[in-house]
Amino acid sequence: MIKEDSEEFDIGEEGTEQELYEHHRIVVDKGQSLLRIDKYLMHRLQNASRTKIQAAADAGCIIVNEKAVKSSYKVKPADVISIVLPHPPKDTEIIPENIPLQILYEDDDLLIVNKIAGMVVHPGYNNVSGTLVNALSWHFKDLPFAKENNIRPGLVHRIDKNTSGLLVVAKNEFAMTHLAKQFYYHTIKRSYMALAWGDFENDEGTVTGYIGRSTKDRRVFTLYDTEEKGKWSITHFKVLERLSNVTLIECRLETGRTHQIRVHMKSIGHPLFADETYGGDYAVKGTTFTKYKQFVENCFTLCPRQALHARSLGFIHPKTGKEVYFEAPLPDDMANVIEKWKAYHLSVLSKQID
Repeated sequence: MIKEDSEEFDIGEEGTEQELYEHHRIVVDKGQSLLRIDKYLMHRLQNASRTKIQAAADAGCIIVNEKAVKSSYKVKPADVISIVLPHPPKDTEIIPENIPLQILYEDDDLLIVNKIAGMVVHPGYNNVSGTLVNALSWHFKDLPFAKENNIRPGLVHRIDKNTSGLLVVAKNEFAMTHLAKQFYYHTIKRSYMALAWGDFENDEGTVTGYIGRSTKDRRVFTLYDTEEKGKWSITHFKVLERLSNVTLIECRLETGRTHQIRVHMKSIGHPLFADETYGGDYAVKGTTFTKYKQFVENCFTLCPRQALHARSLGFIHPKTGKEVYFEAPLPDDMANVIEKWKAYHLSVLSKQID
């Protein structure tokens, strides 16, 4: 599907269902003689080298009359040529910033970064600097596409500001499109660790529904039961450890809607710990005793953001065709708060035995 705007660009917290966005549309003149499309586009697109055009064709980004073509295709009169990319057209300048990154792996085609909680991925309103994109722009500053101020194609998906964990970043258009297709066809393997309120009834389960914006607050998303109100979403969860009033779970995604895990867990009565947007920022479960309330507040101090971490990422490498797998350990804030709940759970068990 080709989009000419970014209204439906669903690049959510737990990933994205990629569309292809039209950046250029050219209708070939009626008097045009047969000519290779790479040569033709060199003269029609500003700052477009033949090598870059050929790479775009190899990645399936050049569409003629609604079909992808190779760089050897001969344009004909009245052909409709579209240049499509898996990201909206760039509308703001990216300022490179020397911000430290936790890079777990990097080669000529991609890198894997372990994003810290608190870092915004994309520049936007009130977040024009200090983002992952600004940091990547600095890291990639010597690469050809970065010199052309074209860092955006590298981002295949994102995670929310206060979610930590793994992101894959493409370093060229071919890798970008190859990875985007894997997200689109749900072949990317992603798992998250989360601390959720309450004791789950079942050890495993699946949450489904249509995720859309709340009619009361557009910053918040809601799970609906009708297709007209949202986009289909699927999350599989597994209980890892029960800790009295909270539960450590693993979530695996089939779709990647905005705030998907957070919305799904809230919908089944288990909002994520410390998630102020979806009702996890108070003692959802437990006693009303002052001592317990103070314990919970101390836990919020240790982990003052939703307890959600993108732990693992597996996919087919665009260049080698081999399956690769990466894993990031829990950050200190989540690890510490989980240990604190483990200690609380043991104290509860010891009292029950006594």
